[in-house]
Amino acid sequence: MARSVRQMIDEANAAVPRLGFEQARAMIAKGEALVVDVRDAPELALTGTIPGARHVSRGMLEFRADPASPYHDADFDPARPVLVYCASGGRSALGGKVLKDMGYSQVFNIGGFKDWVEAGGAVDHPVDPGMT
Repeated sequence: MARSVRQMIDEANAAVPRLGFEQARAMIAKGEALVVDVRDAPELALTGTIPGARHVSRGMLEFRADPASPYHDADFDPARPVLVYCASGGRSALGGKVLKDMGYSQVFNIGGFKDWVEAGGAVDHPVDPGMT
């Protein structure tokens, strides 16, 4: 039976705990969690990113997270907490579910970048290419 995107997101939200701003900020401050921004590159260029976040577009997440992949990113470790975010929380939920399915046990959805900004979270802004 076919599933809708809404159903897949609902399933992902049920499997991946959502952290609020203060909880996410505290985990990031400890420096132990991998923070993953799954938005596409043009989104980051326009809005910036959470300082220290690793950019891995949603389409490459599985490849970066799998140690057997030639595209594996060594910062991905199934024993390390992973905080995932996107623009509004949907892609981060789906990405978090995939990581859980791949054996990552401590995966958290911190929702949307816009929520982070509205809560007063720090932002690394893109450098204007004309200014370098």
